[in-house]
Amino acid sequence: MLTYTLSDARNRHGEVFDRAIAEPVLLTKNARASHVVLSAALFEQMTARLRDLEDQALGAAAEQARAGGEMAGSDAFVAAMTQMAENA
Repeated sequence: MLTYTLSDARNRHGEVFDRAIAEPVLLTKNARASHVVLSAALFEQMTARLRDLEDQALGAAAEQARAGGEMAGSDAFVAAMTQMAENA
C-alpha cells in the first residue's frame, strides 16, 4: 500500500486519487496511520463482502439455534416477544 503524509496528500491530491483507483492509499500524520483513500468501487466491493459474511454468520447462528432447540408455537413466540419488549 502506498503511503503519503497528510501534507504530501494535500500537495499531490491528484496523484493520491489516481493511485487510489488501483489500490488503497494510506495517509499518515505524525508517522501514524490517519486515513485510507480507496476507490468507490473497492469500497462497495468491501462493504458487499462484509454484508455477505454477516449474513452467513447470522444464518449459521440461526441454524445452530434451530438444530439445538425446540420449536415454539406462535402463542409462545408472541408472549416471549411481548416480554422482551416490556423489559427493554
